[in-house]
Amino acid sequence: MPSNVQAQVEKKLYLNRYRVDAGRPHIKIKDANVCATRCTAQQCVVCCPAGCWSRESGRVSLITDGCLECGTCRIICDEFHNVDWDYPRGGFGILYKFG
Repeated sequence: MPSNVQAQVEKKLYLNRYRVDAGRPHIKIKDANVCATRCTAQQCVVCCPAGCWSRESGRVSLITDGCLECGTCRIICDEFHNVDWDYPRGGFGILYKFG
């Protein structure tokens, strides 16, 4: 993605607010070893529009703060189905704000 487009996306994402449900993430990795040893593509790291997924020392990590609740991670992990995904509890999660 060109840098000017990336900057525009980040500017619009900044308008959103996220209410964290401390200690109760709505997305979890079922088995971290599957991501590290069996999944070579690790598409979740590349495809998450909010950047919640990252790769550190060959291992996939997840921080759900700022998740857009789009479901991309659960769809993209179609080979191993290693993402436990649900909507956040009421009142928590993304609060979209445009304008």
